[in-house]
Amino acid sequence: MTDLDIAEVAQRSGVPPSTLRFYEEKGLIASTGRRGLRRQFDPGVLERLALIALGRAAGFSLDEIARMFAPDGQPSIDRQMLAAKADELDTTIGKLSVLRDSLRHAAACPAPSHRECSTFRRILRAAASGGIGVPRKRGAPQPP
Repeated sequence: MTDLDIAEVAQRSGVPPSTLRFYEEKGLIASTGRRGLRRQFDPGVLERLALIALGRAAGFSLDEIARMFAPDGQPSIDRQMLAAKADELDTTIGKLSVLRDSLRHAAACPAPSHRECSTFRRILRAAASGGIGVPRKRGAPQPP
């Protein structure tokens, strides 16, 4: 199979050319050369981009994703890292489930006002203490 130019890779993968150039700059993918002004890529880049997309969807950073590839470019994924991310996702899912249930309660609460609903007030206290919601990334600024 012949190399693909950057436009073909973008079209097949759904990844914009600007992102492909950024991934190349970060060392996540490598072009095989140029044809005129267009970067050329080995067709195997599509599988690599799929793994990058999966890693991003799971919440891995680009640096973590870069470590999922051996020096020869083949996937070499640390299973402990996957298990740790799965545990992190379980925690996030639990918090989001509580948040969803809380919103459903607030939407259907029979109390005359939310301020008179003991469950809603308990939800507010939990939210104020950080007990409800999605965990923030380490180092992320706190909202005002």
